[in-house]
Amino acid sequence: MILCLDCGNTRLKWGLNEQGHWREQGALPLAEIGRLRQVLAALPRPRQAIACNVAGSAMGEAITAALSVPLLWATSLAEQCGVKNGYQDPAQLGADRWAGLIGAHRLHEGACLVVNAGTATTIDVLDAGGVFQGGVILPGVYLMRRALAGNTAQLLLTAGEYKALPRNTADAIASGCLLASAAAIERMFVRVSGQSGAVCLLSGGAADSLSPLLDIPLLRIDNLVLEGLACIGLAAGE
Repeated sequence: MILCLDCGNTRLKWGLNEQGHWREQGALPLAEIGRLRQVLAALPRPRQAIACNVAGSAMGEAITAALSVPLLWATSLAEQCGVKNGYQDPAQLGADRWAGLIGAHRLHEGACLVVNAGTATTIDVLDAGGVFQGGVILPGVYLMRRALAGNTAQLLLTAGEYKALPRNTADAIASGCLLASAAAIERMFVRVSGQSGAVCLLSGGAADSLSPLLDIPLLRIDNLVLEGLACIGLAAGE
């Protein structure tokens, strides 16, 4: 059994995977990272852990301190688990993006657009041969809203919801940020749309808000990065 940990900019997602199947999954806000040892103590003991971290060294140290089993830090390689890395410098690709691509390749055999809509939104192209062709990064939906609130005098950070034709400022901001992200996803999907069976695999905290706006073949996947970490961990244990 493998413990998989995905430390993003806002939350730490975790899952216990046994031979490719999830026994348990959960998440902690990064502000509560001190509770990780307590959370893990209540779970069955894994034989090893695998993690990726984009939240900085302090979070990495907190994760290491909370574990009592061997820990493998995932890193981006030139090739792994059937996926080839097309980045100019493969090591520069974020470990979370790399794990997401590996998870996508395990879940879908054909070409796909791999989207993780979290604090940042990453949109990556994976062809039918498992080659990562490239991708883009843009601010996540909530980060866009915060940027407007922080850099304008009258556009405050208030709750709003998507409307096709918003008639108040809060809805106008929420709708604009969602449409900007959806448009970027659909624009990037053109890169794979001509390939048989091409689909968008959508994960992340904003996925539920974005999915109704996307007019492309779509699979909503929870915790795509964890799926990839499980693949890497299982392969490492063979």
